[in-house]
Amino acid sequence: MHQEGWAHVERASSAYNHYASMTWESELEEIRRRRELARDMGGAERVARHVAEGRTPVRDRIDQLLDDGSFREIGSLAGKVDYDETGQIRGYIPSNFITGRGTIDGRPVVIGCDDFTVRGGAADGAVGNKMGWSERTARELRLPLVRLVDGTGGGGSVRTNAALKRSYVPANPDWDVSVGLLSQVPVVAAALGPVAGLGAARVAASHFSVMVRGSSQLFVAGPPVVNRAFGGEVEKEELGGSHIHAHGSGAVDNEVASEQEAFNHIRRFLSYLPSSVWETPPVIATSDDPVRREPELISVVPRDRRRVYAMRRIIELVIDTGAFFEIARYFGPSLITGLARLDGIPVGVMANDPAFYAGAIDAAAAEKMTRFVDLCDSFRLPLVNFVDNPGFLVGTGAEKQGTIRKGVRALAAVYQATNPWCSIIVRKAFGVAGAGHSNHSRSSPRYAWPSGEWGSLPIEGGVEAAYKRQLQAADDPDKLREELEAKLASLRDPILTAEAFGVEEIIDPRDTRPLLIEFARRAHEIVKAEGGGPKSRGMRP
Repeated sequence: MHQEGWAHVERASSAYNHYASMTWESELEEIRRRRELARDMGGAERVARHVAEGRTPVRDRIDQLLDDGSFREIGSLAGKVDYDETGQIRGYIPSNFITGRGTIDGRPVVIGCDDFTVRGGAADGAVGNKMGWSERTARELRLPLVRLVDGTGGGGSVRTNAALKRSYVPANPDWDVSVGLLSQVPVVAAALGPVAGLGAARVAASHFSVMVRGSSQLFVAGPPVVNRAFGGEVEKEELGGSHIHAHGSGAVDNEVASEQEAFNHIRRFLSYLPSSVWETPPVIATSDDPVRREPELISVVPRDRRRVYAMRRIIELVIDTGAFFEIARYFGPSLITGLARLDGIPVGVMANDPAFYAGAIDAAAAEKMTRFVDLCDSFRLPLVNFVDNPGFLVGTGAEKQGTIRKGVRALAAVYQATNPWCSIIVRKAFGVAGAGHSNHSRSSPRYAWPSGEWGSLPIEGGVEAAYKRQLQAADDPDKLREELEAKLASLRDPILTAEAFGVEEIIDPRDTRPLLIEFARRAHEIVKAEGGGPKSRGMRP
């Protein structure tokens, strides 16, 4: 380089050094360096092992869920740093909890995520109370909270005892905040790996939760603890796979095939809900005809009362096209629950499924009903109930499950709810459970289809109970039973009930969508006029 060229470089370098000495550039460079160290998470080897197990690194999860470039991390410098004698960094372990704010479909959320590659997400891998910060921030900013849980979710580890050189009386950090959130903002959780202890509790303490089939497991304590306690070997999938919790226990709502599908479920769930109970549910534009009358509805319910039909098909025909998002499909399957839209207005949908127990409410369905009614009431979603309910499930198994106790709690949820409500009696409404299709003390809209039938109990079982002595004394009990049932069946005609104003209106099934849209529009105006605020009883996990 020519002499004048070197002189130019020297002048530029001197100018930069002078500029740096007058600014905070050196400190900012150190901050950038530490952020880069944090992005290494638990190190290349642990991250690779995590990926080999079919799981996505936590920072990639955040990028996949949130809108591009929207994540603003809080606590990015938090970590355990080992300095040498000169004050230089010799070792750096980032916090295993990542949190901040971002947007989903343009709407702000708070997100808190476990990094399994650092101490398996356990409490002794945390730095400060970043988890508590995320929960309190969601409450104070009135924003939805998204939990991506992987590991113990900030739970305990015996290594903590070793580090402290003592044990401690356990406490659940910020649990009062976590409980309070359920009556204030939407809380969603995804179990994205083996989730135990406090992590499992954080998943369950949500309005909506999801697990990934094959790579997510959820348990109070994992296989090592269980094996030690009971002396037998149990694998994590056998102990707490999604087939157990999404299909059996109901501890988790939805089961999906991939993490990406889990993120899609989170996005869809949140799209129906307001950011907090102080806001109204978000209405979107739709091209679906509000007065659409589907010819199929006139024949979807068979005349043969013993034949099953597809209740989900009725829902699909009535709501906005493609707008139904089902929740907890495999738990308590005799009751369908989900979120939908009518003319772009978010609503909750509940329906009996005659394909399971003829639509009867068992213990699981009662728990499912309680949670769903509480959800809709907490966020003031109008609720549409498609009724085909023969009552509570009967039999020895139902009694052993405590169906009546759980059923009474479901009825209490219905009677405590103050959100707008509309019932469509599609076919059966019998007994105590059938009577709980709405709160009869409210003037909520109620429409019956011509296929509707109702009473204290179905005629067939009612004849056996009411005419027991006559049947026992009859020469031909079967013949007498048939005669009695035929006589009483003529009283099943819903028009007879309508004549006495025992049901408000019997409608053409094809008019269901226009009538429900009329209901949804007015319900939305009522909700807007009422303003908001948390329900005193809140949403139960």
